[in-house]
Parts: sequence; C-alpha cells; structure tokens
Amino acid sequence: MFPVSSVPVPLSAADLPGFRNPALALRERVDDLLQQLTLDERLAMLHQYAPAVPRLGVAPFRTGSEGLHGVSWLGAATVFPQAVGLGASWDEELVRRVAEAVSTELRAFHHHRPPAIGSPERGANSLQAWAPVLNLLRDPRWGRNEEGYSEDPVHTARVGEAFCRGLTGDHPTYLRAAPVLKHFLAYNNEDDRCTTSSGLRPRVLQEYDLAAFRPVIASGAATGAMAAYNLVNGRPCHVSPLIGTELRRWARPTGHELFVVSDAEAPSNLVDPEHYFDDHAESHAAALKAGIDSFTDHGEDTETVVGRLREALERGLIEEADVDRAVRRQLEVRFRLGEFDPDLDPYAAIGPEVIDCAEHRVLARQAAVESTVLLKNDDLLPLDPARTSRIAVIGPLADTLFEDWYSGTMPYRVGLATGLAAALAPHGGEIVRVEGCDRIALRSRTTGDLLGKTSFDVTDWGGGASTLRAADTGRYLTLQDDEGLAADRDVIKAWFVKETFRFEPVGEDTVLLRNVFTGRYAAVDPTDGRVTVTAETPDAAERWQRELLRDGRAEAREAAATADAAVVVLGNHPMINGRETEDRADIRLPGGQEALLRAVAEARPQTALVLMSSYPYAVDWADEHLPAVVWTSHGGQETGHALAAVLLGEAEPAGRLPQTWYRGDDPLPAPLDYDIIKAGWTYQYHQGAALYPFGHGLSYTDIAYRDPRLSQPSIGPDGVVDLTVTVENRGRRSGGDVVQVYVRALDARYAAPRLRLADFRKVRLEPGEARELTFRLRAERFAHWDVATGAFAVDSGDYEVVVARSAEDEVLVTPLTVTGAAPAARAVVGRTVRAVDFDDHMDITIVDATRADGDAVTPTDPGRPATLLFREVDLSGAVRVEVGTARADGADGAARLEVRAGGRVLADIDVPVTGDRYAWTSTAVELAVPLHGVHDLSLTLHGDFRLSVFRFGAAG
Repeated sequence: MFPVSSVPVPLSAADLPGFRNPALALRERVDDLLQQLTLDERLAMLHQYAPAVPRLGVAPFRTGSEGLHGVSWLGAATVFPQAVGLGASWDEELVRRVAEAVSTELRAFHHHRPPAIGSPERGANSLQAWAPVLNLLRDPRWGRNEEGYSEDPVHTARVGEAFCRGLTGDHPTYLRAAPVLKHFLAYNNEDDRCTTSSGLRPRVLQEYDLAAFRPVIASGAATGAMAAYNLVNGRPCHVSPLIGTELRRWARPTGHELFVVSDAEAPSNLVDPEHYFDDHAESHAAALKAGIDSFTDHGEDTETVVGRLREALERGLIEEADVDRAVRRQLEVRFRLGEFDPDLDPYAAIGPEVIDCAEHRVLARQAAVESTVLLKNDDLLPLDPARTSRIAVIGPLADTLFEDWYSGTMPYRVGLATGLAAALAPHGGEIVRVEGCDRIALRSRTTGDLLGKTSFDVTDWGGGASTLRAADTGRYLTLQDDEGLAADRDVIKAWFVKETFRFEPVGEDTVLLRNVFTGRYAAVDPTDGRVTVTAETPDAAERWQRELLRDGRAEAREAAATADAAVVVLGNHPMINGRETEDRADIRLPGGQEALLRAVAEARPQTALVLMSSYPYAVDWADEHLPAVVWTSHGGQETGHALAAVLLGEAEPAGRLPQTWYRGDDPLPAPLDYDIIKAGWTYQYHQGAALYPFGHGLSYTDIAYRDPRLSQPSIGPDGVVDLTVTVENRGRRSGGDVVQVYVRALDARYAAPRLRLADFRKVRLEPGEARELTFRLRAERFAHWDVATGAFAVDSGDYEVVVARSAEDEVLVTPLTVTGAAPAARAVVGRTVRAVDFDDHMDITIVDATRADGDAVTPTDPGRPATLLFREVDLSGAVRVEVGTARADGADGAARLEVRAGGRVLADIDVPVTGDRYAWTSTAVELAVPLHGVHDLSLTLHGDFRLSVFRFGAAG
C-alpha cells in the first residue's frame, strides 16, 4: 500500500521531480508526471482501480466513494436525511454544511480506516465522492426518487452546487473531496434502465435536463460527472457527444476539466445488453473518445478493461492521445486532492474523531428538522404536552428507522416514539407504541409444523410485498443461498432483496407463500419436513394454514381510543419496491397501511399522519379526513428527535415540497415519456390541480407578503430587474417561510410553462419582524430554447413575476414587459433544418442519426402516420424540398413523407431503402404547389424510416 503520508519528498526543492514540485503550475506538474508514465501504466489508470506506480512513488487510486447523505459502505458514519429531504429544506447553507461534514468524515476514512472493498494494494478509500445526484424528479414513481433533490432544474442546481461546495472545501488549491455529478443524462426510470431511451426534444434537453447540470459545472463547484445507464434519443449516454459539446464546454472557463467516470458495468453494457457495438474493443474506444475517462467495469479486474482498450489501440480505434487526455484529467483531480503534497494538504490531518462527532449529530438533527414538511394542519399541531399526556404512536415506522442503498451505517437510531418519549418525559407524558401489524403463525398442512417454529409480524409494503419478522427475535424471514428459509436478518440492505413475500389465498385461512425475488413458492419435503422455496407452480407449493394471533388494526384502534392523540407513521422501506433497479407501479399507499390509518382515525379523530418516505404518495383520503399530515424523507439517525420537536412545536416545520404530490385519480404520463412539455410533467406543465403542489409547506406562524416592487417596468432581452418584497411575521411565535419567485410568459408563441421557478430564499423571522428582500432577475430567467435559431432567446412581450408560497399559491403578481423586436418567422429556404427542431409532434420517437452524433425522428408505430409541426415558417421563394432519410433493409411496406403547408400538399416523397438505419441518402423533389409567405408546415411520416433533415430550395 502507498498511503499519502509515506510518499518520500526530498528536502531540496531543486531536487524535486517536476510533478513533486508544488511551486510549478498544476498543468506543468500533471504533464511532467504523464510524460514519465509508460503506455501500459497510463492504460492501467483508465480502470476504476488504478494500480500504483512504485518506481515513481505514485500510490494506487480508486475512483468513487458514495457520499450522497453521509459516507456510505465504509462503516458507521453520520447519516443525514436523504437527498430528497435535503432538497425539501430549500436551505443552501444547511446543505453546504451537511456536505462539509460528509467530506470531513470521508477524509477520516481515507486516512485512518482500511478500504472496505478490495485489498490494501488497491488503494485507500477514495476521496472522489460520487455525489450529488442532479437527475430531476420528473416522475415520482422513479425507484431512485430519494437520491434527487427536486423536480425543478433551478432548485436542483442551487442545492447541488451548495453540496458540491461543501464537499470541496474553500481552499484555493486543494480539495477536501472531489464531487462527481450523477447521472448524465435524463435518467429517471429504473425498469430496463440499461436499454430504455429517454426522448429529449431540444427544448426539454436545454430548458430542463441540461439546466440542472449547467450552472453547477459552470460555477466550478463540480470536479467530475458520471454518465448514466440509459440511452438518450437512442444513443447510450456513455458515448453521448453531449459530454463534449455541453459538459466540458461549460467547464472550460473554470480552468479545470471534468473527470468523467462510467457507471458500474455500463461500458460492457454497450455490447450486451444494448447491442450498440459489435465488440468491447469498439465500444470502449467509442466511450473513451466520447469523453469517459475512467471505466467502472468488472470490479477489481483491471486487466479485462485494459485489455479491451489495448486492443482498441492496436486496431487503430483510439490513439495514445486519447489515453493521455483521460489520464491527464484523472491526475489533475489527484493533484488537487493533495495526493502529491501531503505536507501542504490542509485536510491531511483530519482524524477519525470527526466521524459521528457531537457537532455532526447536532447538524443531522437540524437537517431533519429543516426538511420536515407540514402538508396539512387543522389546528391539531403542534401538540400541547400539557393537554396530550398520552400519545399513541402507531404504524410500521412508529419507532423504526431504515437505511437506503446509499446510506451510511447509522451509529444509532432514534425513532419517533423514542424521540417523543424523551421530549415528553419532563412533562410526565406517556407514549404508547403500537406497530399495528398482524401477528400470524403459518402451519404446514403437510406436517403440521410451524414455519420457522415461531410466529411472525407481517408488514405490508405495497404491491403485494410483505415482510415477516420473527416474533421472538425481530429478525426478517429470508431466502437462504440453499433455497431454505430462516429468520436471521436484522436489517434489509442488500443488492438482492430476498426478504419479501406474497401471500396467495387458496381457501379460507389457507395461503401459498411466494418469494418476491425468485417468484417461486415455499414447499415442504414430506420426508424430513424441510422447507425450501423451490416450487415453480402453485400446484407444487405447500398449503399453509394462516392463524391470526394478534389483530394489528384492533390493537391500534384500542391504543388510539385510550390516547389523547394518535400519530400514525406510515411510508416505505427504501429497499422494497421503489429502489435502484425497480420503479414503483403507482403512488398509492400500501393497502394494509391505508386500512390501518382509517381504523385509527375512526377511533381517534385527533390523528396526525406522518409519512416517512423516499417519494410522494397519493394520500387523498388522509388529506380529506385527517386534521394533520406531515412528510419527511428517511431522515437519518436523528429523525425521531427532529420529528418530535416539530410535532410538539419546539421547532418549526421548515421544509417545503421539492416535487409535486399528485392526486390518486390523476392519470400520470407514461414513465418513459420524458417530454415534460407534451406529457404535462411537473408543476411547469401539469394541468390538473395537485394534491400538494411543488413548494408547498405550512408554518406554525403567520407569514405575510406585501409591497412588491420591480426596479423598472420593462427590460431589454439582456437586461436585469430587481424585485423587492416585504415579508412579515404576523404570528405569535418565531418562524419562517421559503419565499418563492416564479416567472410566467403571457401569450407566448411557444408552449410556455404555466410557471417557472426563478429564485427562492429561506427566511426566519421573529414575531412582528418584517424584512425587505430583493431578488435580482436577469433576463435569462425569461428565456426559452428557440428551436428555429438553436439558441436561448428572450422574446419581447408581456410577462409576470410571481411571489408565491408554492406553485399553486400565488401571493403577489407583478407585470413586466420585455422590449425588443418581435421574433421573425422561421427561415427555411436555403437552410438545412433538423427534423428534431420541431415545435410540436404527434407519435414521433427521437432516435440517433449515427452512433457518434446527431438526432433523427421516426414514427413511434410504423403502422400509423407520425407528424412534425413547424410553426410560422417563411416559404417565400421555395420551389423544391430535399430530405435526408435512412431506411433499413427488410422494412415492411412502402414509406413516404408528406409535406404540407397552407392547407395544401406541397410534396409527397417516396422514401428509398438505404440498407441500414445509419445509411443516409438525400432525396429532392419539386414542390407540387409553390407557396409563398409564412405558414405552419407539417411533415407526416408514413412507414418505417428515419428523417434527419430537410431543406427548401429556391429557383435557380
């Protein structure tokens, strides 16, 4: 092993090798080391586990430690609220401090704890933190919803930048940790994530998905990015030209290049299962040339990946310059992390005492408080300890905290019941804890034996998936490697979850027991009575007599009826149903949890619902029938203390929703419909009223807004306007709000958002305090991506600046005019127009024009016509049209392209077979009816082919 502190440094600066000399510029030091490395040494550095170079005293290096909301997988460490909870805080300074704590603990693990993965010679735990996640929470059914901050790009970018700055520290030369942004790009589904394509029209790409990454990279706060598993417009993200044309272009003004890493096994996915390339040497070469600098593939098996890249070099698919470019980016990060300057690195002295230190525990509690959202309150909360001496805390999460896949290991856990008990102890209050789950026994009809020789407490997590915990030990029933069953798992936290089961009724009080992971049923060997999960069909499965030993709902009703108030704590287990590799099927509460809630509310109307979840739920019934509803993400080790403080009024419910909570009867768009504009995703475009809108959250005090003023009534397309508003606390207790500023375009020529977040600020005010806030709004906040010009544009016209408490609670609206020339009609004569630059479409899928670059369109269903619409097109002088098409061999039926404008058919073009989807040809025809002036133009595709571009020509 080559720990940083062991690298020998000569006393005389004159004797130092160039790369060891801190007096030299970073670029010079990197180049000096690069020149001393052999080709084999450089190739080896392209794998995640870069080996040491002993002859130069260069240590091994591993990319990537997980640090999303605490240091993960390395042992007990401070666990903060999930990322979606940190997003709910809307507090950039708090998020920065959380990230600072995470990176400090990561430094301690790096220097003082052995690597948790691999052998010592593979290097210390990495100081490259694979966080934050900037993927937008477009669809609340996404299995990894907990990892993102928000459905809004402005909010996500602001919180993400704060997290990055907390990781990096504020030293001008050295980084405390190196943040890597995940996952580029448009990654918001888990089902078949390695083969599905996210269709991004240019406006969605530029205004939404890129908009979350662009400001963070341009600020210089990020040091790297990770490519996503999915495809975008038919092309895998790991070979996307956007890595170079967008990510790296934004980074150049910062003076540092981004170090781009692959996601785990994604380079191999390019061949199988994506079948995008014929062999791995070709695919790895394409990824390297596209901008992937480090291959996270084949675990610690460096040689497989390096062998593929070596073969690519020998075949001429890549050059040494491609290798050097990637290695240079890695080395730059390593220099900035202080690896080669142990005596100068200001963070090298961080010791293990910082891990889960008292200061971090206090911060964890504060973060959990600040992210708690009060969704509804009809005067039930805060609970008065003097009048609620007995509180029933009920539900599967009443006193239980869970870790998610990217959580650290909690050093301790304070659930809500424990937190309330501690808070009420000085007042003589009493807490009654009831999980509300049924206790059952499963008796074999074959042998008469009890399964596991114990009874089980059953929890419904939705989708028919339940867990069974042994009543005597509290451990989960788990499918073993030998296909047997044993209740031997204290927690559920593994890549493959084998602890969930389905009960399938086959008669009165008789069920089949089916394991969710394998889909097979429990069976009993009649000779020895051994239970194995091996039955493939219900007929071969064991029949189990289900005996109800304790009625969970009845117990919960009794506890609620004898209490002054009830708090029902429901939600998800982060490892079950919605999680990495698995999306949720819907947004409903699990049926068993909903039934428990209704039973408690019937017995005790003074019931508050606390949702502890990684994602939104459609809790329509609760909103209608209960006096109070609260949401928190899985908030880490201090959740119970934080929630108790909020419920008892010792702290303000300071969180605001970072995403829309839809109603149960609201039909959500298809999960793979990434066109937020046409599909109607997020508060920006969704037409139905939300159950709880983006930005929503109530306070215990009365915050009022007044006196909105713009510094000027109009601005030019490059101007700036200041909005000033007075915020006042008219209540009797201190509290605060998140002042949200939105903008809206009126009478836009494009499909404009209903509302779009422009700025926000979290404020806290004492009773009677008023504060004047000023928000500076640059004209770019009013911009849209103009598909006609391929650039952002601020149209002249009328706008509104809106001060709001949420996306559906507008408080103050102020008009603003943008001056300037009216946009011209789209010029197409003599210009090549990309088919993908449409204004609207019907039944179109966006695909890749080539494996390396470019977009095209094709009918979603070749059996149905598909149409592109281009508005306000100037066809003056057009006499012919030329189109670029590709059509593979074997395509069924005829194919043609119909061009219409002004109610007339201008051209009807037969599309030839070109032999391959990437083999393009140009076809030109004279217009049947020459048309002049400005018209809406439509192109209708009939049949199975691809269209990339078109061009109108003039006479002569």
